Amino acid sequence: MALAIFDLDNTLIAGDSDYLWGQFMANEGMVDAVRFHEGNDHFYRQYEAGTMVLSEYLDFCLEPLTQFTLDELKVWHDKFMEQTIRPIMLEKAASLLKKHRDQGDYLMIITATSRFVTEPIARALDVDTLLAIELDIEDNRYTGKVVGTPTYQEGKVIRLKQWLQENPEYSLEGSYFYSDSKNDLPLLNQVEHPFAVDSDPELTAVATEKGWSIISLR
Repeated sequence: MALAIFDLDNTLIAGDSDYLWGQFMANEGMVDAVRFHEGNDHFYRQYEAGTMVLSEYLDFCLEPLTQFTLDELKVWHDKFMEQTIRPIMLEKAASLLKKHRDQGDYLMIITATSRFVTEPIARALDVDTLLAIELDIEDNRYTGKVVGTPTYQEGKVIRLKQWLQENPEYSLEGSYFYSDSKNDLPLLNQVEHPFAVDSDPELTAVATEKGWSIISLR
């Protein structure tokens, strides 16, 4: 049984769930729309450029969650799933997941987005495990703080190695990783079968140079 690992945003879905959640909050009046749209666009440009300071972004995007109970946020997220996420789920991504599932692989998503945003998406995609940015909870609310190592850039490798230590029946032997982003080069370099999926120019260049598979799920 091989590990089939997937990035989520712009890989298995045709958009960035964290960015789209920010837009959703602004559109629904959960945050100040003008200020949040500006900040959301600012940090997304930094992410695409590979220059984002993760702590600054997390302070920005997690603060609104502290204003609501977990139960209130679930109601919002259910609406977000139906209105925003399900329309950008990709048929080819579903087929790829099925292919790996049918050949007996263990399906994992590793994402630089929070578990709050991504867990319902991972559940809808029927993967076995989700590694995401974990959020601290007190008194039925998010505190705005992160627990453990964030799954961003090299952090994805760290969290995966921790998971492998906790699950010694699995290894990176025969492993796959699918991603669109140069931010995932640290993990792409760890697996036996790296795939660039609808990738950014920098990742496409590296994949071409190294002879990695380049595919599209769009």
